[in-house]
Amino acid sequence: MDKKQIYKSVWQAVKKSIKTEMPSQAFNTWILPIRPVALNEQELILEVPNQFFYEWLDTHYKDTINRKAVDNNGHPLNIKYTVSTKKITITNHSDSETEKQKHISPKPNFINKNHRFSSFIEGANNQFARAAAMSVAKNPGESHYNPLVIYGGVGLGKTHLLHAIGNHALAGGTSKKVVLETSERFTQEFINSIQKNTNGEFTKKYRNTDLLLIDDIQFFKGKEQTQEQFFHTFNELQQLNKQIVLSADTYPGDMRGLQERLVSRFQSGLSVDIQPPDFETRVAILLEKAQQSGLELQYDLVELIATHIKTNIRVLESIIIRLLANSSLHGKEINRELVEEVIREKLGKEMILELSLEDIVKKVSEIRNFPLKTIVGPSRRKEIVKTRHLAMYLCRELTNNTLTSIGLFFGGRDHTTVIHACSQVEKVYKKKIAVTKFIDQISRDLSVANF
Repeated sequence: MDKKQIYKSVWQAVKKSIKTEMPSQAFNTWILPIRPVALNEQELILEVPNQFFYEWLDTHYKDTINRKAVDNNGHPLNIKYTVSTKKITITNHSDSETEKQKHISPKPNFINKNHRFSSFIEGANNQFARAAAMSVAKNPGESHYNPLVIYGGVGLGKTHLLHAIGNHALAGGTSKKVVLETSERFTQEFINSIQKNTNGEFTKKYRNTDLLLIDDIQFFKGKEQTQEQFFHTFNELQQLNKQIVLSADTYPGDMRGLQERLVSRFQSGLSVDIQPPDFETRVAILLEKAQQSGLELQYDLVELIATHIKTNIRVLESIIIRLLANSSLHGKEINRELVEEVIREKLGKEMILELSLEDIVKKVSEIRNFPLKTIVGPSRRKEIVKTRHLAMYLCRELTNNTLTSIGLFFGGRDHTTVIHACSQVEKVYKKKIAVTKFIDQISRDLSVANF
């Protein structure tokens, strides 16, 4: 049996032994995705999908795996883990050794192979940014989008797009040499090069590349020597028509603490922003992440999560992971109660979200089957008036808007009209079970505070 077959058979035997001690759902979630990579003497190297996965294993299953890890002769094995990433090595060789050295660089940079354009959920909030990113990935250095600066808030997909550009350029052969690093990593390597007198190696890595991708350039703030070094790196690459792609948390022109000439360079190409995803995009993201994780999630629960988590895609992803963990570890059914519990954990003191008046009236409109314009309009039809009163009541209960603001939203009505509407709901409508159920349903759907 060759070495490749040996480490696979060893891990197969270890898995089989572990399975006897674990619930099937936990085993399928946390053990099956692990992939054996190598067996070096008495050391078995295993690859896990991501950093969170590794941390969970280390906390919950490390002892079990270590106890079960023996070779085919029953000798104990040491276990080491590696996180699944695609190593991209930057080389500067023209001789025949180039190909041999591609995968043995002492300081490789990492591109996440899972972050591709195909896994990036497109919506109105990021459509332009994705199109620009795809353009430079297909034709790096050949367009006017150099540099391309992608900016926006935390957890909106900037880093995903940077990795997607790198993956696409490498797969398509448009760039043989790619460097993707964070600005902090750039700074650390620059400082190390000064301390160890290895500036030549540092310069070679960042200037001998076809495509340079730097994440979170706002962290160059206040680091004068680092900015100086990056300025010269930027100039040399641009003069050679090499593509530069940067990400930041704000528009380059609004950055503070950066040299004016550096900001000028950042503004010389194309700057595109990513906004928080709209409701439909959040639903699409959740469905995609659930499918990737093998998690079956009812659509109404997906909508519940998307209603309350509005600004950060990473939080959406973490909720999927949390649900998966709760389900696999504790055998809990993924139902509304569990989803509400996880949302509460994530939001903490921020459970009361900033629901807009439009959010609430839209929901009322969907359930009562009356157009929003009709509800806020002048109609005096009995059923319309009743629906309007219920909507006003819910706006008062689920938001911090003043009665005056609510009245203005409902066709410029006076605050006394809102008071009358709320009084009608409390004194008349709520005596009917159907109305009470309607109010409870809307409250559950729109406000975590009413869990």
